Amino acid sequence: TMLSLLGYGYCRLLMPLKSRAHTLGPHNATLLVDTRRTGAAAKAGHDLTIEVTSWSGRLETDESGQTQIALDADGGSLRVREGRGGIQALGEHDKESVRESIDDEVLKRSAIEFRSRAVEPSADGSRLRVKGELVLLGNRRPIEFELTAGEDGRLTGSATVKQSDWGLKPFSTLFGTLKVVDEVEITIDADLTSD
Repeated sequence: TMLSLLGYGYCRLLMPLKSRAHTLGPHNATLLVDTRRTGAAAKAGHDLTIEVTSWSGRLETDESGQTQIALDADGGSLRVREGRGGIQALGEHDKESVRESIDDEVLKRSAIEFRSRAVEPSADGSRLRVKGELVLLGNRRPIEFELTAGEDGRLTGSATVKQSDWGLKPFSTLFGTLKVVDEVEITIDADLTSD
């Protein structure tokens, strides 16, 4: 099961991205999912940063400025990197429990895909507005996000995903008194000079 992110559009990106193909992955980038907690027992839980540990991507811009971005991630490779808050520190057993919940109850190891419909550059070419469709658990929904391309070759961006819009049930425990907020934030931070 792989996450695919594919974007097309005319854009005047900064020189590090022009007429070049870049390979992305854990060797030169991070792909993270940030969650927050809610509910009557929220103080007992943790806000989590979860890393996607197995993924690859490609960013290509041709001489005419046409851009294509592709990213594939293993939906079963999410691992808790950090837990913030909570009554006590998040231990290794807790992290493993979260991983099992993601695999068995939330993502269910299903294929995740994104395909863009349009990529719109900002006037100065440093940002891209990406519009497309994200598929989770077989449900296809529109989504928009922004990527920022720095002159130093760094590519960053984030997207907010409301899980229930795609038929995902946000994780909950303690009879629903502790649960993950429906909206999660997905971020990417890539160094295009080290591919």
